[in-house]
Amino acid sequence: MKRIPLVLTAAVLAFSLSACGTSKQTQPPAQQPAQQPATETPAGEKPATETPATETPSTTPSGSYDAATAESTFKNTCSGCHGQTLEGAVGPNLQKIGSELNKEQILSILEKGKGAMPPGLVKGKDAENIAAWLADKK
Repeated sequence: MKRIPLVLTAAVLAFSLSACGTSKQTQPPAQQPAQQPATETPAGEKPATETPATETPSTTPSGSYDAATAESTFKNTCSGCHGQTLEGAVGPNLQKIGSELNKEQILSILEKGKGAMPPGLVKGKDAENIAAWLADKK
């Protein structure tokens, strides 16, 4: 009978630890802007061309990137350690990381890891997108 609390404690601990640090966690995507309803055009007039509701890639000193995708990927992969608003938790604060590191340096950290951060949590185009997005945080 004394083993039941020990086994139960071990199971809870194992479950808790397995939920931390995985890059495959699914979270709802970042808030998307609401689409505006279609408006009627008077007879005889051409309808105005509509702009897509998705965010277009940003062109900044760090390069071209999709901020909405970068933020969503960050929240799904990195926010467990760096916080939902980049404020830092277990990992360092990234709110002004672009004033300390450039895109290439951030990309290197994403690929190779640094300190307690393991390498390769984000790869390929996602890593490049997040690196450019973070490099603009000044």
